[in-house]
Amino acid sequence: MATNRIILSLITLILPLVIANSSNAQNWPQFRGPGGNAFSSDVNIPSTWDDSKNMLWKCDLLGKGASSPIVWKNNIFVTCFTNSASGIERSLVCIDKNSGKVLWKSSVKADVQDDPYSGYLTQHGYASSTPATDGESIFVFFGKAGVIAFDFSGKELWKTSVGVQSGNRKWGSASSVILHKDLVIVNASEESRAVIGLNKKTGAEVWKAPGDKLELSYTTPFIFNASPEKQLIIVPVPNEIWAINPENGKLAWFAETSLDGNISPTIAAKDNLLFCFGGFPQTKSVALKAEGKGDLSKNIIWTSTDSSYVPSPVVKGEHLYWINDRGLAYCAEAATGKIIYKERLPLKSSGGAARPVYASMILVHDKLIAVTRQEGTFVLDASPNFKLISHNKIADEGDFNASPAISEGKLFLRSDKCLYCIGNP
Repeated sequence: MATNRIILSLITLILPLVIANSSNAQNWPQFRGPGGNAFSSDVNIPSTWDDSKNMLWKCDLLGKGASSPIVWKNNIFVTCFTNSASGIERSLVCIDKNSGKVLWKSSVKADVQDDPYSGYLTQHGYASSTPATDGESIFVFFGKAGVIAFDFSGKELWKTSVGVQSGNRKWGSASSVILHKDLVIVNASEESRAVIGLNKKTGAEVWKAPGDKLELSYTTPFIFNASPEKQLIIVPVPNEIWAINPENGKLAWFAETSLDGNISPTIAAKDNLLFCFGGFPQTKSVALKAEGKGDLSKNIIWTSTDSSYVPSPVVKGEHLYWINDRGLAYCAEAATGKIIYKERLPLKSSGGAARPVYASMILVHDKLIAVTRQEGTFVLDASPNFKLISHNKIADEGDFNASPAISEGKLFLRSDKCLYCIGNP
């Protein structure tokens, strides 16, 4: 009987982990995947592909966009926009994961005029925010058109405005929604200079955390597991990192940093260390020990000028990996910031206003996948020894601004024209 009780206890402990791992292998429910960590344990993703090799299907999208695809079971969701004389129309599109067939499209128009399609806004457009799903509803952030919830048939469930302001750059929205318990959390930096928590069933505002510094914060919030019982919403802003209590929207702690100007990359974490990248005109990176209350500025353990302007880093073991917007691949010690390697990828261009990399690197088992805007996708060995495994190109003249998604042995790449499914035949 004692042995049976021990076996039953082990099953009780292991089964949730098995279920979680199985779910994570199938679903990619938000920007940078489960938990926002840009990691998949999938061992079946091919390292090489082109227009015919390992290309399972191609789907012509119903509009442009820079948002990343998300996956839930057999459904892929991606946002698009069209710009015509009648105004800006943003759409959520559902695509069958196995065939690439468009199942439905639901469109939304803003009640107010959007920022003009000019300047840097043309680099990414009006559909830059990645959706999120809990398996029952899909939640999208459409800038001045608001946050909208849809069911899995494309029916609009609710729509909530989170502001209609414009930032002084008029660059449009960039941050993606994330989910936490019963909340949809959005960094409405352009629209209202606030991080807002909405009830995911009704769209009602639960709390609002305003701050003028959010105007130049284009980052997607990150849920940090401060302890088994406590989670915090981490949002970097110019010269500071904020930790917000998801229960009430109150500031739990803050830390001053030297990252001035625009902050776009999303926070990465290893245990109690948070890694913040970004800044302008000089990009920097910092590591913060997220322990304590109040002012945690003294907890910054290293600062470096090796960083990234747009793409976010990933963590594997004791190391940080990232590709910056100029096409430099990095590996650094997470504990010290010491650069292990810094290698330029073979790109034709690495300068100018149109930076060659917007997408964030993802870690797939023991490989790093880095998407460039117009010069293909690089696959690197996820180790402190730099090794370029492959350089894969698709005949698509559009921009690949989106970060990839992974599900059940399939890699999904999105340009502003098409969605591609890559896998072993």
